[in-house]
Amino acid sequence: MSANELRRDYLLDRWAVIAVERKRRPTDFVKEVEEKKVKVCPFCPDNEHMTPPAVLVYVPSNGSIRKERDQNGFRHKGWLIRCFPNLYPAFTPADQEENVQIKEDTVLAKAFGHHEVIAESPHHDEHPGVARIPQLVHVINAYLDRLNALSAKTYTQYVSIFRNHKRDAGASLSHTHTQLISTPFVPRIVAEEMEASRRFWVKNKRCTFCEIIKKERDSPRFIWENDSFVAFAPWASVHPLEFWIFPKRHQPTLLDMSRAEIEDLAVALRICLGGLKSLLKDPPYNFGFHIALSKEASDYYHWHLEVYPKLTIWAGFEKSTGIFINVVPPEDAAESLREAVQKEEKGLVAKV
Repeated sequence: MSANELRRDYLLDRWAVIAVERKRRPTDFVKEVEEKKVKVCPFCPDNEHMTPPAVLVYVPSNGSIRKERDQNGFRHKGWLIRCFPNLYPAFTPADQEENVQIKEDTVLAKAFGHHEVIAESPHHDEHPGVARIPQLVHVINAYLDRLNALSAKTYTQYVSIFRNHKRDAGASLSHTHTQLISTPFVPRIVAEEMEASRRFWVKNKRCTFCEIIKKERDSPRFIWENDSFVAFAPWASVHPLEFWIFPKRHQPTLLDMSRAEIEDLAVALRICLGGLKSLLKDPPYNFGFHIALSKEASDYYHWHLEVYPKLTIWAGFEKSTGIFINVVPPEDAAESLREAVQKEEKGLVAKV
């Protein structure tokens, strides 16, 4: 690229300026930030009483996993995964599911839903970029267990599974954790993706996401792949060093994954987030899964994970126009991430 480019997202009516004239290298974003650790972490073992009772606990039992929940004031100990309601929820459960309705013309409604936290490990700092693969398999299985439970609620239209890594990315506690929020409507960005992919399906009888994967695997934005997943920097990235992870097999939701795909996703998370960690010395980031719960979308929607390193601040232009300035071309981001991820993969293989 020799000049700034204006790029449109694959599906969304969203534009990004790839500002090569303001171009920055990945090393420009490296910051030595000391994370403040609380004296007592409520997510760590022996502090279970500091959180609400767990709705799901993975407890090791004779070489396998026993799934439990806290009841009658009892808190399970010796856990591998622990999921509990957020102490300060953004959405709260309805008393009677059948009374929950969100009409299209509603401008005010009660925020019915669920807001949960998954403590990903009893080890405070076992974040995905450094975690053991078996532990990440437990994390993903917990996602599936809670996604299955929350999506069964009659008032649930969507379940957001997201992660905030470090304080600058919105994490109030540094213990490794993911959050889930179920909502009584499909959020705008996912709804727009679903509608655009539906139109493509009606016209072409093909999944537009599958077409994107084919294109990006052979593009300079390709980063990494294994048998089940592929990672690439999106064409119109709005964040520097942003990357997405897609399953190669067409599936609308994580609930469609096979056991082998779950293990491959664990490897993808470990290697890709580990590469990001080593490249930028453990930067703050957010990630979020995009999924479709409706059976109608099974033909045309393809779930994926989007990872957003928190390296820049959206200012007046971005917030007032919805046009985003990215100072790292996705092709350059992919090149740097590709090299970092390859080193991470070799290091992980060497450990095994």
